[in-house]
Amino acid sequence: MKARFVFAALAGLLAQGAAVAQTLTIGIGDAVTSIDPHYLNSPTNKNVICNVFDALTDADDTIGILPSLAVSWKLLNDTTWEFKLRPGAKFHDGSPVTAEDVRASYMRVPRVPNAPQPFTTYIRLVKEVRAIDPLTVHMITEGLDPILPNEAVQIRIIQASKGAAPTEDFNNGKAAIGTGPMRFVSYTPGTGVELARNEHYWGAKPHWEKASFRIIPDGAARVASLLAGDMQVVDLVPSDALVQLRANSKIRVVSARLGLRYIYLAMDQRAEGPSPFVTGPNGEILDKNPLKDVRVRRALSIAINRTAMVDRVMEGVATATGQMMPEGGFGWTPEIPVPVFDPDLAKKLLAEAGYPNGLRITIHSTKGRYVNDTKVVQAVAQMWQRIGVQTAIELQPWSTYATRVHKGEYSIMIGAVAAVTSESSQVLRSAMGSYDPPNGWGGFNWGRYSNRELDALVLRAATIADNGAREQVLRRAMVIGTNDVANIPLHLQKTTWAMRRELIYSGRSDDQTRVADIVPAK
Repeated sequence: MKARFVFAALAGLLAQGAAVAQTLTIGIGDAVTSIDPHYLNSPTNKNVICNVFDALTDADDTIGILPSLAVSWKLLNDTTWEFKLRPGAKFHDGSPVTAEDVRASYMRVPRVPNAPQPFTTYIRLVKEVRAIDPLTVHMITEGLDPILPNEAVQIRIIQASKGAAPTEDFNNGKAAIGTGPMRFVSYTPGTGVELARNEHYWGAKPHWEKASFRIIPDGAARVASLLAGDMQVVDLVPSDALVQLRANSKIRVVSARLGLRYIYLAMDQRAEGPSPFVTGPNGEILDKNPLKDVRVRRALSIAINRTAMVDRVMEGVATATGQMMPEGGFGWTPEIPVPVFDPDLAKKLLAEAGYPNGLRITIHSTKGRYVNDTKVVQAVAQMWQRIGVQTAIELQPWSTYATRVHKGEYSIMIGAVAAVTSESSQVLRSAMGSYDPPNGWGGFNWGRYSNRELDALVLRAATIADNGAREQVLRRAMVIGTNDVANIPLHLQKTTWAMRRELIYSGRSDDQTRVADIVPAK
């Protein structure tokens, strides 16, 4: 009897410990600006949203396409895709997922008021969505869209009754009713997001009863919170902390197997007149914009030693690149090597362009949004100084930065884009395609580069069903944009997570931190 009492007491203590362990705390590197899944095409927002809202399709950790709310799909003809929905899938309030919810979700995407970076690039060819029966959806496109199931990963499904809901109703929870493994609890701007387990999830239920995403912009502070035990998982681990963390027996470090996030410098190519943060070597206002000259853009590019950047600044958690796709990715081309570091040629090109004494330039950058973004732009500035380009740096929080880059207030700015549809058509449209937001073009083309030949090739590729033929057209477009130095390639970032040793997470190439995929080691 005494033994049974002791055993019961121990079991109670263990149960209490298990209850405590059911809350997962995650430190993330940048602010979540909205819970609205159609408002801002931002990796940080999607990092949380992917836990609350499902899409028709999903992607594995290397962007292979998987079923989600749709269990199957097929091309009925050149302009019609049919999706069959998952029987029994329900929203967090218990209502079933129907074809009408899918129709309302897709129709809402281009209508979100004041969306700073809309998701329209993923539905650019979708002309109509028809609810054939409760579990059958037909998507009617303007011509063939061979990768619509890939693009569907990015469009999260909301309830049809919330199709006209404003973004604020998602932020305050009124409309934040998804079908994902976690339910929305609360969102505090600048602080974080609280989630709870969806007990009626159609898939494998998460281990965690609750999850807390805490916004900690400073990388060192994020790491310190992990080491102190305040956080169990942190993302965007700064590379200078990796040696310390890997040597710590209580910490596990994982990186995405494939680096998809292309880090680049966008350059102002909007107007022929002076650019706001580019002057002559003595600060004199120029009568024209030097960044419109491909010789200047090329000079700035080849003045960067990417190998040194990856080795010394990124500590190996990035790959030097000359193009927006990783080697072997759909649309990657061997014709585009990593730009050769050549400061002497860079000086010669500047002189040929009419700037033998160099320029003064300010680089604008985020602080903590991308891995080592501050150190990256500092390294670039030092390299540019050596070719006679006096370079200053201004760092800003993402909330300010995102607004100003879209208004064209900067001359040179750091950016990132990822091939989340698993082929180059999306990044070509987003970062090199001529700016046309209503049609889903140029959302990340902050410098407003434009080449109609490139645009025509990307449009043509969208009509080619044969993968081999489509890839050849996309490769030609990539060569054109790269030769024009539409933007300056830096590297392909591999996102790295650190967590307590008792947890396991494989990491994802799309940078998302999925609560359901973080599990106890035992």
